[in-house]
Amino acid sequence: MNYFSYVVEHDYGLAPNPFGGYCTLAVCKPAIRKNKNLELGDWIIGTGSKKLSRLNHLIYAMQVEEKITFDEYWNNPRFHYKRPIINGSLVQMYGDNFYHKDEQTNEWIQEPSAHSTVNKEKHTKTDTSADSVLISRNFYYLGDNSIEIPEDFSIFCKKGPGMKYKDLNEVGEEFITWVITNPNIKKGIGGDPISWIEHESEHNQINLQLF
Repeated sequence: MNYFSYVVEHDYGLAPNPFGGYCTLAVCKPAIRKNKNLELGDWIIGTGSKKLSRLNHLIYAMQVEEKITFDEYWNNPRFHYKRPIINGSLVQMYGDNFYHKDEQTNEWIQEPSAHSTVNKEKHTKTDTSADSVLISRNFYYLGDNSIEIPEDFSIFCKKGPGMKYKDLNEVGEEFITWVITNPNIKKGIGGDPISWIEHESEHNQINLQLF
């Protein structure tokens, strides 16, 4: 079993997207999504950034149970819930299921989404450089209820862009045991996305139990 960690710079419920019963990593982090060492059963850990005022905090952990292509993701009814609706709720706005290929030209189509408003072409090029979506039902998403990672596991807290992979196996199992047995960490969704505070004036009292 392998472990991958990276710093979550923005947390809108897009990458990762923890809604609809599945935690998915479909956009951003192509180096992880296409990593040759990534196998089913491996864990991905997202830690907090200085920008989010959550440095060295656990934002989420997901065990990879499925790995499928963008077209498979787009066409599978299980994940239609994650197709974005720009004028919908925050959950719908930040849906991550918006890439698929044109059947005639084989070119990438990016449906209207959070990645369509700024640098659309750049996002498309980056995201589709790894034609893979990582899926999990065994996940712990803390969001704005993130907690500080103990010093014993500071190796998981990467500084800056990129990812950590090497040397994490040595304490990986112990780290996941800490996550699973921690009374302050709820399996599934345990908080709202941190960056949703930017929409606070527009969307008050969001109840994640509805989703």
